[in-house]
Amino acid sequence: MIATRSDGLRLDTDRALIDVDRVHHWLSTDAFWALGRSRDKVARTIENSLVFGLYESAEPVDGHGDGDGEEHGAEPGKVGEQLAFARVVTDYATFGWLCDVYVAPEARGRGIGTWLAAAVVAELAPYGLKRLMLATVDAHEVYARAGFQPLPDPGRIMIISE
Repeated sequence: MIATRSDGLRLDTDRALIDVDRVHHWLSTDAFWALGRSRDKVARTIENSLVFGLYESAEPVDGHGDGDGEEHGAEPGKVGEQLAFARVVTDYATFGWLCDVYVAPEARGRGIGTWLAAAVVAELAPYGLKRLMLATVDAHEVYARAGFQPLPDPGRIMIISE
């Protein structure tokens, strides 16, 4: 998936474009759920997940975007600074877990989180997953705009946690 917005932001699922050092820094120093996570562990999560990177455009905006994240024929591999990251752990058949969603502080307030969550939903829609889940402490409204709802019966979910 490659999508661009009229403001020049670009969303791409190409794993090779992910700035692993930047994502590691974000997660290990600023994301409460991943504080102290090692670079090796971050790299392994990227290798074994469907990843989404959001970037400043490396090229002039073509003026055809309308800000909704639709594809506009951007050239693969040409991106600027990475501004956001998300990954999905999925079997591409029945289940997906959206996790490690992070938007750089300087890029917040531009609708990036909502666009990222909606792009994840759109990318996985053709697979007909029975469940796409996530956990959030404070971004319920962002994810609700992409179609996520509170768990209807949380008593059914169990975990093993560190």
